[in-house]
Amino acid sequence: MRDVHGSPIIREVQVVPVAGYDSMLMNIGGAHGPFFTRNILIIKDSAGNVGLGEAPGGKVILDSLRSIESFVLGQPIAKMNQLVSKLHRVGKESDFEDFGGGSWTFELRVNAVSALEAALLDLMGKYLGVPVVDLLGEGKQRDEVEVLCYLFYVGDRRKTDLPFTSGAEEGNHSWYQLRRQEAMDTPSVLELADAAHDLYGFKDFKLKGGVLHGQEEMETVKSLAKRFPDARITVDPNGAWSLQEAVDYCSNMRDVLAYVEDPCGGEQGFSSREVMAEFKRATGLPVATNMIATNWRELRHAIMLDAIDIPLADPHFWTLSGAVRVSQLCNDWGLTWGSHSNNHFDISLAIFSHVGAAAVGKPTALDTHWIWQDGQRLTKEPHQIINGKIAISDKPGLGVEIDEAKLLEAHELYNKLSTVNRNDAFAMQHLIPGWQFDPKRPAMVR
Repeated sequence: MRDVHGSPIIREVQVVPVAGYDSMLMNIGGAHGPFFTRNILIIKDSAGNVGLGEAPGGKVILDSLRSIESFVLGQPIAKMNQLVSKLHRVGKESDFEDFGGGSWTFELRVNAVSALEAALLDLMGKYLGVPVVDLLGEGKQRDEVEVLCYLFYVGDRRKTDLPFTSGAEEGNHSWYQLRRQEAMDTPSVLELADAAHDLYGFKDFKLKGGVLHGQEEMETVKSLAKRFPDARITVDPNGAWSLQEAVDYCSNMRDVLAYVEDPCGGEQGFSSREVMAEFKRATGLPVATNMIATNWRELRHAIMLDAIDIPLADPHFWTLSGAVRVSQLCNDWGLTWGSHSNNHFDISLAIFSHVGAAAVGKPTALDTHWIWQDGQRLTKEPHQIINGKIAISDKPGLGVEIDEAKLLEAHELYNKLSTVNRNDAFAMQHLIPGWQFDPKRPAMVR
């Protein structure tokens, strides 16, 4: 059945919360627990097509996705933009309140908006016979999307009683075992980098900082640059350093660092945007962010203060079309576009890929956590990282098809969890009893 305009009608909406296995990845907010959760959106239309979306886990996003059914059923997919805007308007103001609450982990309703947009774009692409990238912005800009190797310090899971996996059965390559083992010093991180480079062919590397003393992390960064002299290297301490520390650590690193992500934050009554602008002036290094320009209002202020060079416009927070719009602004204003990432399954990998292929200009290599989840697919043929890049096929829609058996398996794992909300402090307290999050102190500096 089609509406009078000819496009298929939305006939079914399914929301499936799922879980996967994670490593004890360290960050300023603590340590990842043994599981991560996501919410999968599946929309079916009257033409028999299936549209897929993926969002972070948690009740706020789950409830927002479940509310979709009340206003999308019976609607033509041609009204995609109207339907997405309706959900976006519902939670816009509450997202500002939640984001400003000061916690390290939070849920934003815009994540549900992005999942809805992804699923509808997937349906529209299948209806028209074109890939999603052709429906975004100015269409396909490149056939391959470059991604970076996202490296973490990894906590010792053996010091906890949490059910982390050892990685023994996850694959034959050394990466699959190393990613589940302790890596809290430079040699261990280099071993991770070597293994990931061998398996995926990465050309760029990012180290998640905000864990050890800044001097120690910068030694790891220098060692990465020495090991991979042709790579673009960066570090992201999530604002853990003071302005003076950040300047001290980075002033003589212009031959090592391609850019720095969120090196410092607000202090002494000055906002994070003001402090980052001072860092830029003091060091001359380009600055990326996923903390001080995460929506249009913040981006405006960051640009006015000349605080950033690279907004990391994750489509899960900006929506797919919004992330591409950011790339257009970056191209017009002489900035560089990139994308942030968090733990995700392969539906998100497809979303990242299409957005990255539609981004105009010359984006920096995109973040992705996929290497930490690789092997836990929900689709039949996930996108692959080869030579540090993801190829965009001409398959209609997102180019992936749900694997019902794998989806059920991930949903059953979700149902077994005692808690489904992310809480990095909980796992961290197994390493340091009584540990509490402090936005101005690296996780292990107590």
